[in-house]
Amino acid sequence: MSTSPLPKFPTESGQPPPALTLMDLASQLNREQRKIQDLLSSLGFALRSLSNLNQLLELIPLMAARVTDAEAGAVVLFAEDSQPGLVKLYCPDTKWQPALETILDGLRHLSAEQAAAEERLGNDPWVVSHSTSILVKSALRGRLYVFSRAVNYQWTEGRQKLLRLVADQTAVAVENDSLNKELQRKEKLDRELEIGSEIQAQLLPRSCPRINGITLAARCQSADKVGGDYYDFIPITNTNRWGIVIGDVMGKGVPAGLLMTMTRGMLRAEVLRQDPPALILQHLNHVMFTDLENSNRFVTLFYSEYDPNTRTLHYSNAAHIPPIYWNASAGETYLLDNPGMLIGLDPESHYQQSSLQLHPGDAVIYYTDGFTEAADRNNNRFGEQGLNQAVRWAVTHYESPEQILEYLYEQLRQFCPSGRCGDDMTLIVLKAQ
Repeated sequence: MSTSPLPKFPTESGQPPPALTLMDLASQLNREQRKIQDLLSSLGFALRSLSNLNQLLELIPLMAARVTDAEAGAVVLFAEDSQPGLVKLYCPDTKWQPALETILDGLRHLSAEQAAAEERLGNDPWVVSHSTSILVKSALRGRLYVFSRAVNYQWTEGRQKLLRLVADQTAVAVENDSLNKELQRKEKLDRELEIGSEIQAQLLPRSCPRINGITLAARCQSADKVGGDYYDFIPITNTNRWGIVIGDVMGKGVPAGLLMTMTRGMLRAEVLRQDPPALILQHLNHVMFTDLENSNRFVTLFYSEYDPNTRTLHYSNAAHIPPIYWNASAGETYLLDNPGMLIGLDPESHYQQSSLQLHPGDAVIYYTDGFTEAADRNNNRFGEQGLNQAVRWAVTHYESPEQILEYLYEQLRQFCPSGRCGDDMTLIVLKAQ
């Protein structure tokens, strides 16, 4: 029975050392295993405790070199979004380090596709380099390199697996960093939306005004934190008249909310001129045209003025959904409408005006298309007919505008059980006394 000779390890003098006993070899292998276990344990601890990816990447090349018995290590994250990539190098030999830095620096400006074929660095045949991919969800994000100048350096299967393990840990760190940045971005956006929602809520009337001859109730329910629906009650200076307005910016979210805020401010400025409703809309359209044209958005607006002295409602419409008028004496509903273009569509648009005498028991329901466009699970719309039927029932069974408003919202909640009807919903109920 023959036995294989024990491996011989070269010494600094180049002479083979004395033959190792099996006990010596076992002890040496045991120390190597403990060293690798300690290194990998340290890497795992760093991965759990370090929240800064840059700090962890400083450690990765050292770990890669140590577990593979290499002289140097490097991690390269490839360029993304036209930005230079990232290179971290561990090289204790200060004389060799500049050469490696020069070689690696060229990779910082490569994309993952360009760098995918990089298997060897440099032109020195006596420098041995090995690498493995850093994959995040099957996408190539970088490579992990180790370097050695020893002519007898062996790239064993065990060393390959250890480098692969370090690369996988690096991939986890890179992915966690991306997720954390995305979470921080969303949290920042949520905070900004919360602030926008608070500002928008403050711009809407906190309560309905007390006006002789009528009572009011109103509610704005946004689909998102910031919406494009708008309503307002505007006292007209030095008169008893009140402006009652409802509007809708096309779209929703932050852009619509910003335009809604702009519309509110400009309309209030126009009302100060004390012009008739049709002229107010004409001036508003003219001054808002440039801003709305650049935004590719438009505004629908129904503006009315109530005069308590004559119990008359004067109104003009800029392509908004006509309010529903309930005539209590006739027991019928009608639409309050006038021809008029969208605000921001044509700077030279002209608007028409009408008047309505209100009597006790009459009601006017102003609303936005969130009510009529709401759809159930089968994609059936609530529609104008559904709202009209709900209005007819409410005004004949309830006295106060608050009760009418709550009933109409409840009908919509029953129609859309999920509570997600898809658009902003605003309602104003005016009841004549």
